[in-house]
Amino acid sequence: MIVVPVKEGENIEKALKKFKRKFEKTGVVKELRSRQQYDKPSVLKRLKMERAIYVQKMHQNED
Repeated sequence: MIVVPVKEGENIEKALKKFKRKFEKTGVVKELRSRQQYDKPSVLKRLKMERAIYVQKMHQNED
């Protein structure tokens, strides 16, 4: 359960923004979307490899 302490006189929009940020960090929405469809292990492995290659190229371009 997410608890967002609200200070006396704090703007409700600011408190809502804090809540949204905490909720995003929990990864609930990301997990729900991933559970909506089944991905084969081979597909997941391929995507993971493609991401690793992309990140490696980005690091090489930095230098």
